[in-house]
Amino acid sequence: MPTIISFNLIDCYFRKMRLLLFILFNLIITSANAQDNYEIQVYGSESVGKGRTMVELHSNFNFKGTNLLENGEYSSEHTFHETIEITHGITRCFELGLYLFNSIGDKNRTGFVGSHLRPRITAPEKWKLPVGLSLSFEFGFQKAEYSANTATLEMRPIIDKKWKAFYISFNPVLEKSFKGPDESNGLDFSPNIKACYDINKKIALGLEYYGGMGRVLELSALKDGQHQLFVITDIDFGEKWEFNAGFGYGLTESTEKASFKLILGHKF
Repeated sequence: MPTIISFNLIDCYFRKMRLLLFILFNLIITSANAQDNYEIQVYGSESVGKGRTMVELHSNFNFKGTNLLENGEYSSEHTFHETIEITHGITRCFELGLYLFNSIGDKNRTGFVGSHLRPRITAPEKWKLPVGLSLSFEFGFQKAEYSANTATLEMRPIIDKKWKAFYISFNPVLEKSFKGPDESNGLDFSPNIKACYDINKKIALGLEYYGGMGRVLELSALKDGQHQLFVITDIDFGEKWEFNAGFGYGLTESTEKASFKLILGHKF
């Protein structure tokens, strides 16, 4: 017998989630650790599909970034970050992704940064959940001059919902460093939120929020955390294509102040 799921419990959880999203968006508006700026994306719950491969190029540019960071990291200002992402669907509910991070900038900032692996499981359609649901784990290494924490793990629950022309996705990300200055710390909380509206059959406009709020059991004050807001567009070029672009602004001192991102993907 399949596991019995209490849909009343799920509906209650989803109502609480909408309340949390509302609170977070108001915090963004009334206040001022964006997501790692090599891969600026709020995930949807849908997988690439069994036997299919998605190849994506994430291109990000910091017009006004941070100066030389602590721990000897390179400055992020006036740098291109180019990430190649290759994702293959193993089954209908399981996919495996590979990231190759690269940096392009002056003062010896051009080079290969590191790589990550990302397995992800997705709730099957036969469960008939009221929301899309999946869970990804991302583990990998990066050079110390680009990130002082050189070995990290990310756990990303993904919850999304589509109401006619309106779409929302919530990624309450948990992060852990295994090598570097933060290796003795606990889990960090980095919520990501996307909300967009289809203005026609091909184009959607919306907002994406990327936050870094510190340790789970010791959240930072808003002014001390990282908060970045992007105005974005998704354009539908067909089932095999993905296009997402946006301009982001950092709302706190420790966040990249002005960034542009572009995601272009093709499914084989």
